[in-house]
Parts: sequence; structure tokens; C-alpha cells
Amino acid sequence: MKLVYNVNDRPPIGKTLVYALQQVLAILAATIAVPAITGHGMSQAAALFGAGVGTLVYQLFTRFKSPVFLGSSFAFLGSMATAFASATASVYLGFLGLLIGAIFAGLVYVILALIVKFCGTGWINKLMPAVVIGPTVAIIGLSLARNAIGDLTNANNGVSSYVSLVCGLVTLFTTVIASVYGKKMMKMIPFIIGICAGYIVATLFTVFGYHIGGNAAFKVVNFALFEKMQWIPDFTFIKAFEGFKYFEASYLGTIAVAYVPVAFVVFAEHIADHKNISSIIEQDLLADPGLDRTLLGDGIGSMAGAFFGGCPNTTYGESIGCVAISGNASVSTIFTTAIMCIIASFVAPFVTLLATIPSSVMGGVCIALYGFIAVSGLKMIQKVDLEDNRNLFTVSTILIAGVGGMTLSFGKVTITSVACALILGILVNVIVNLGAKKENK
Repeated sequence: MKLVYNVNDRPPIGKTLVYALQQVLAILAATIAVPAITGHGMSQAAALFGAGVGTLVYQLFTRFKSPVFLGSSFAFLGSMATAFASATASVYLGFLGLLIGAIFAGLVYVILALIVKFCGTGWINKLMPAVVIGPTVAIIGLSLARNAIGDLTNANNGVSSYVSLVCGLVTLFTTVIASVYGKKMMKMIPFIIGICAGYIVATLFTVFGYHIGGNAAFKVVNFALFEKMQWIPDFTFIKAFEGFKYFEASYLGTIAVAYVPVAFVVFAEHIADHKNISSIIEQDLLADPGLDRTLLGDGIGSMAGAFFGGCPNTTYGESIGCVAISGNASVSTIFTTAIMCIIASFVAPFVTLLATIPSSVMGGVCIALYGFIAVSGLKMIQKVDLEDNRNLFTVSTILIAGVGGMTLSFGKVTITSVACALILGILVNVIVNLGAKKENK
């Protein structure tokens, strides 16, 4: 859709706060899911704080020219698990491993930024033209499709999958109606409206469940979370400092092997995400502020985020999808979102309220979010000549490898389906165009 607010525009303060809340809701589920999945007492509030800090660092490095939010990276889940699994002496050593790993990953980005600074981005444009990057961006959205549908019909804790489905569909349809038929403000905050509608329906089901004798099938909202509110974020660095007592040189090598290869994989997704947002705002972010600055912002921001929350950060497709649907690419909104995350991490009732939003409700929203990411990738190949078999083979290979879930594992390091699809697409594109170069000569 046409942008209502461009990168440098500043909406009124009241509206900015509302738009920022919508961004928080869009990135919340994934941001707090990473520490929850990793376990070992990692703090979800601290992860939210770390995401806010990481985003501020990113904005500083990119001179507030890139409307991108950084949140907890799912790509490093295996690396984080290795940090704890290898810390047999103490769990505190595992927390120290999280910080060391984030530093290793961040340094990879710093080195890549220096290479880009001195060598330029021409080689990237040659390796990743629209015929490669377009379907790869589409795969980023499509690879998340299973997560969205899984959340939509989530039947955990005895909740009926049909009840969850109703809550999710109410959220989805309300979001669609608000975005398509809404006027002015309503059109720009469809996610807030959709989530509120879904949450109200979920609450009614939950109340009904208690009314008929505590039937778990209807208890969609877990209000028990309010009994275990965490008032002060449990920052990672506090526990990590205790880990120095158990540190051994061999552990350093284990962490390096677990984190460094994954950082190169996430680098590919970094480029895809920035190509995507560039197409939405119609400004090439790889040229201005430049790929070297986005890489530095992502790398240093990831280190800063992990220092507080333990999770290396990455650019968030959910946030980019929110920008595309709402038409609000204002960096001031992203900046406010980061500040809101930092403040909210200390407001236990607010964080807990957000945590009680059922996964089925978020699933309804994510159908639209992830779908927009996929569509924006397909839009990049609109001008690509698919009558040419060279382009057709490249696009086909990426789509099938990505949708098929092609992954490669080397020990404890896993190359994701997105990265595999991108690498395979680059190779196919190079091979099919070797003949073209000879013909031109």
C-alpha cells in the first residue's frame, strides 16, 4: 500500500504512541518466545529490554534512516542450547556463554561491514539480483506459515482447537476489515483492533469455561500468569558474571563453533530483509545509509541486546510486515517502539497482560503479517522475465527448496531453509548465466 508516513515523517505524539504499541504487539510473540524455548530461567522481560536496546543501537548506526526493529533471533536457538548444554560446571557458565556467543556473532557482522566498506556492494548485487532475492524474501514469509497456522489452532493445555480457531479467525477478519474498510486512524492500526477483538472473544470463552465448572476446553486466556509476575527483569549479564568462576578455554572454542557459522547464515537474511523494506519504502537502504552501517548496527545491536536479554537480535520480518500493512515507515515510530519495550520490561502487569494474549490470536495476526512478507518478495520479481529459462530455473529452485524445508546440519550447526534456498539459488543463477556471458562476449 502507499505509505502514509515516510521514513523521515513524524506523526503526532499521540498517534506515534499508538503506532508504536502496534509494533510492540507485532514483535512481541517472537521476541519473548526465544527465551521461553531456551529455558534455564531466561527472562522474557529482559529479552524485551534487550530488543529495545538493540534497536536503539541499530538506529544510531544507521543514522535513523532505516525503519527496522531488532528482536530475539530464532536462528541462534541451537547455539544458545549448546551454550547451556556445554556448561556442565554451572548454569552460570551457560549465561556467560550467551554473552560470548553474541560477541562472536557480532564480530562476524563487524568484519563483513568492513569488507563491504572497502569493497562496496557491487558483488552483492551481482550475487543477489532481484531474481534471487525476490523469491528468497517470499520464502521468509512462507517458511513461517506453519508457525502461524500452528498458533491459530493451538490446542495446548486442553484448549479446544475449534475454540482457538474461532479466536484466531475473529482476529484475522477484524484485522482485514479494519485495514480495508477502516477510515484514517483505523486503517493504520488494524493489528491493535484485530488483537483486541480476538482477545475479547478469547476472554468470553475463558469466562464461560469457568462458569460451566472449569472446562479447560474453553480456557483460552491463561490469567494464572498474573500470579507469577516478574517486577524486575532478570538481566543476563548479572548471572553471566558469576560464570567466570567456571570458565575454561575449551568452552570458548565450543561457543565459537556454535555461533560463528550461524552468524553467516543470518547475514543472508539480513540482506533479504533490507532488500524487502527497501522495496516497501522505495529507498535503497543498502546504498543509504549503506550495508556497512546496517551490518554494524545489527551486529553491535545484537551484542547489546544479548548483554541484557541473552538473545542475539536480528531484523524482524513481523515489523517489516507491519510497516507494509499500516503504511507507516516512520523511524520515529520504531524509535518509540524501542523505548516502549525498554519501559514495558519494568511494568510487570503490562508485560504479563501482553503475555496472556493467546497464541491463537497472534496466529490470526501472523497470517496477515507473514503473508505480506511473502507477497512483497513476489512483487520484487514482477519485472523479471520468467519466460527466460535462466530466471525460471533460479526462481523455481529457491521456492521449492524453501517451501520444502531444505536444511543442512553440520554437527550442532544447522543451516536454515531460508539460507539453503538462498545459497542454492545463487549457485543456480551463477551457473545458468555463465553461458549468457560467453554469448555476450
